Amino acid sequence: MKKNIGNIDRIIRIVLGVAIAAFGVIYESWLGLIAIIPIGTALIATCPLYLPLGLNTGAKDGDA
Repeated sequence: MKKNIGNIDRIIRIVLGVAIAAFGVIYESWLGLIAIIPIGTALIATCPLYLPLGLNTGAKDGDA
């Protein structure tokens, strides 16, 4: 898959994922498993939702 997530977007997703996971652990809720989504998309640098919307927060072609 083509990478469509930039560095700032990845950092935000990781921080958000850790916060959601911490919430799940603190409140002993299975909803903390939702953290898998932002952390997973940050690790692979691809957001499946961005593809049909045509979004790309990564570097443009030709940028250094």
